[in-house]
Amino acid sequence: MQLQNKVAIITGGAHGIGLAVARRYVAEGAKVVIADVDAAAGEAAAKAIDAERCRFVRTDVGDRRDADHVVAEACRLFDALDVLVNNAGIVHGADFLEIEEADFDRVLRVNLKGAFLVGQAAARRMVAQVKAGRPPGAIINMSSINAVVAIPNQVPYCVSKGGLAQLTRVMALSLAPYGIRANAIGPGSIMTDILKAVGSDREARRRILSRTPLGRIGEPEEIAAIAVFLAGQDSSYITGQTVYADGGRLGLNYVVPVADEETE
Repeated sequence: MQLQNKVAIITGGAHGIGLAVARRYVAEGAKVVIADVDAAAGEAAAKAIDAERCRFVRTDVGDRRDADHVVAEACRLFDALDVLVNNAGIVHGADFLEIEEADFDRVLRVNLKGAFLVGQAAARRMVAQVKAGRPPGAIINMSSINAVVAIPNQVPYCVSKGGLAQLTRVMALSLAPYGIRANAIGPGSIMTDILKAVGSDREARRRILSRTPLGRIGEPEEIAAIAVFLAGQDSSYITGQTVYADGGRLGLNYVVPVADEETE
């Protein structure tokens, strides 16, 4: 119960990594608000996890009013806000020479601007709470190894994650005087719904494993475990950092052998 009596908002919490974080946080004693644009999935997720300790608030993170609203709702429902996980993110595949301005803007609006807007609203609340005597909170941004490496046909996604890494540092420095910490998680290949389609393709799976020294695709629950660590007291002296969970990929300068059974 590492997060006993903590209150958390998880954006993009209706699916994938965000959903895994929501489940783990509730299991660790937290009260959770799932913030997502997918109302049907968000309502169902909150009910399935715990109808009392987990609630859903429909949120478009790229809208200032929604960002302010979800923070206000979390505090109305559970009286405070201790943890924000900025997990909402989208992708759009197109080559650099061909991507449309509207698609570039749409991805950055969610992935980067959304993290800024909800992060700022949450931080303002956390600062007020610190001044009122509540222990400092924590903000966790969901970055990616693509903040460091890049994919040619994922231009806005890679740019947004690079920007998110720098936003994390700025937030950490700005909030340090209040004891509020800001860190990021940089997942590698994780078995979310998006990757499941790739994972079922033998050759595509082989390509992923060839650049993953640990020889397997990660699970959302493994990222959730890091989110628990960064939200809790065990990481009390860590701020402004990105924890990369990539099976060793960023340290690899070539490829590794792939066992035949791994692609079955």
